[in-house]
Amino acid sequence: MRIISFNANGIRSAANKGFFDWFRAQDADILCVQETKAQEHQLAAADGNGVHPDFLPEGYRAWFKDASTKKGYSGVAIYSRREPDEVRTALGWAPFDDEGRYIEARFGNLSVVSFYIPSGSSGELRQGFKFEVMDWLKAHLDEWLASGRDYVLCGDWNIVRSRNDIRNWTGNQKNSGCLPPERAWLNGMIADACGDGLCEPPAQGWRDALRVLRPEAAEYTWWSNRGAARANNVGWRIDYQFVTPGLAERVEACAVHAEPRFSDHAPLVVDYRE
Repeated sequence: MRIISFNANGIRSAANKGFFDWFRAQDADILCVQETKAQEHQLAAADGNGVHPDFLPEGYRAWFKDASTKKGYSGVAIYSRREPDEVRTALGWAPFDDEGRYIEARFGNLSVVSFYIPSGSSGELRQGFKFEVMDWLKAHLDEWLASGRDYVLCGDWNIVRSRNDIRNWTGNQKNSGCLPPERAWLNGMIADACGDGLCEPPAQGWRDALRVLRPEAAEYTWWSNRGAARANNVGWRIDYQFVTPGLAERVEACAVHAEPRFSDHAPLVVDYRE
């Protein structure tokens, strides 16, 4: 089973850069997209019937959760070859749900989630909202972990875990995405030794799919558009696939596709043994 997570920074922009041509060649079962920055009707076929072929490779179906409070903002999607038993698009808190930040597809005992956790980089107001989201979301994540279901949580979490996840560790300690309380929140849910040491990892917790295979690797999934960040690989790893313990044992391969460039983020591809 191959699952891809990708922050498109605009699904129409990524499509114009050849993303779906690349995706067709990946032979993936499921694609989780974040930051579609589109309303579903803007992706519709000319006759208004379904999604336009430019945004829907043959053999796949797609489900979207758009932002309803601000057009051209946020938005998540799931593409799948197989029809889900159920698709969920709300967790019950309007300030989060209405920004189009969660969609879940259920296949038997497997849930695949496309998440887009808020950024706080624009200022104190949004950073405050990010902390609110973190506090509220923790109970849902704990419930899912204890549910007995298999979960793959794909997405842009806008938080690094440790020094190996960011090129400029020292210089970003006071910047959103690398703040100690953010890292403590995230690492406090991940049952591995790849955090930053601010908290003890839980005995039972989520697993970071990339770290299952490469505990010490310095790999990034996002680069600022400013300067020559990407050319110099001055990046951050903020895109993850977090999985329940049973699925962690089935992680077979993991790759960050920094090239070709479809976005300021790179697609994260993980293969799971059936």
